[in-house]
Amino acid sequence: MTLFVDQVRISIRGGAGGAGVASYVRERGLPRGKPNGGSGGSGGDVIIRASQDVASLVSYARHPHWAAGDGTHGEGDLRNGAAGAEEVLLVPLGTQIILEDATVVADLVKHGAEITIARGGRGGRGNAAFVTPRRKAPSFCEQGEYGDELRVTLELRLLADAALIGFPNAGKSTLISRVSAAKPKIADYPFTTLTPNLGMVRLENREFLLADIPGIIEGASDGKGLGHEFLRHVERARVLVVLLDPTPLQALSVGEQYVALLQELAGHDEALASRTQVVVVNKMDSVGDPAEIEAWAAELGIEVHMISGIAGTGLTELIHVIADRVGEHIREAPERDGFVLHRPLDVGFVVEREGDTWVVSGRAAMRAINLSDLTVPEAADFAAKRLKFAGIEDALTEAGAVSGDDVRIGDVVFVFSGDTDDVDDEREILS
Repeated sequence: MTLFVDQVRISIRGGAGGAGVASYVRERGLPRGKPNGGSGGSGGDVIIRASQDVASLVSYARHPHWAAGDGTHGEGDLRNGAAGAEEVLLVPLGTQIILEDATVVADLVKHGAEITIARGGRGGRGNAAFVTPRRKAPSFCEQGEYGDELRVTLELRLLADAALIGFPNAGKSTLISRVSAAKPKIADYPFTTLTPNLGMVRLENREFLLADIPGIIEGASDGKGLGHEFLRHVERARVLVVLLDPTPLQALSVGEQYVALLQELAGHDEALASRTQVVVVNKMDSVGDPAEIEAWAAELGIEVHMISGIAGTGLTELIHVIADRVGEHIREAPERDGFVLHRPLDVGFVVEREGDTWVVSGRAAMRAINLSDLTVPEAADFAAKRLKFAGIEDALTEAGAVSGDDVRIGDVVFVFSGDTDDVDDEREILS
């Protein structure tokens, strides 16, 4: 049996960059020799890509930890390290990627749509990269940068054209099995369907994707039962097929079922209550006189389609009506982008005051510190120049920092001076 998983939390890590190396080859006139240290390879990225060949998030429930490959270290003789392999995570169409603060960073709705969710770290440069007219034989190299590391929630919201909704045992599974190739579990008791089923309904010259949503119960929009777990799969459907059961198995009348279902939809998302509907009364083979149902429909001014899923009565007309409604929405609606990005752009750095210490955070600040081996004086001097080049030194001064103040970046605390040498002659290597 194939499990259907539509929500899972996973840990992701981009590959770490390889370290550069400080090495030399003997050359007359240079006491240390000529720098020939190679650079480390970049770490691999983690990419999440939508695929029409994937139906569930079950593989990530079983394996919640994913990492791209690390870059290898540089070597002497200008030999650079190899880049780390990227890691591609395939997810179903309609998967949203949600950060721990509940921010939706991407919505992947078309085959091949993707996002680089965790970037690999940059490889550290070898000492050969730092040669300048003033610095003939640099004694330092860069360390590799760590890749991004984060936890995200993957949440699937089905991309069906039409969704079957109704109370348990209304006959949704029977209906979808009769009009498509879907093979849901069917039995004569409520809650047979515990996961959504998808079926492609094909007519002569058109087709649409129909979703069988597990039975909704009163209070579902407030989380009763599996409430939100099911209702979110209705959100993207262009047409709602409201299936009503007139038999005594249901405690509510057809009219009461209809009102209750609309209330649950509105309670979850107000827009759903006004979504295009096709109202269907099933199991008409068990109803002697349809006059009462016809009178109710006339009173509300709605069109009601009376069918029997088991006997097959009225199904051909019904699927043509659903296809017409879906077609109207496809013509009216703009084409949906394959990838909707909600992710805010990275802030280079932020300067804040915490007690007597200035705290600088952000990718640009962390890169300046983490790439440098601060135990090597020449490397520490280069890190200071990188902070100046990134605008961090000026930002600290503008914020009120003065010489002698403590500054913390990550786990590194240093004394602010504000008088780093000019960096104009090294701009090309300070990025």
